[in-house]
Amino acid sequence: MANASNVIAPAGSVAVLRAVDFFFNLRSNFADWNEARITRKALSELSDDQLEDIGLTRADIAAL
Repeated sequence: MANASNVIAPAGSVAVLRAVDFFFNLRSNFADWNEARITRKALSELSDDQLEDIGLTRADIAAL
């Protein structure tokens, strides 16, 4: 009976897994960056009074 401790992975499978993980993480990081970029752009279009209403300053936007 085979279990996880005695199964040998086919040659190259670890490299393929690492490549898939790399591209998945790249896509995820790009999506996070793009979402933050859109948020900063939307907040930068608000007036200082509107920012104050939601508890932010222009410096807070740059820190996002």
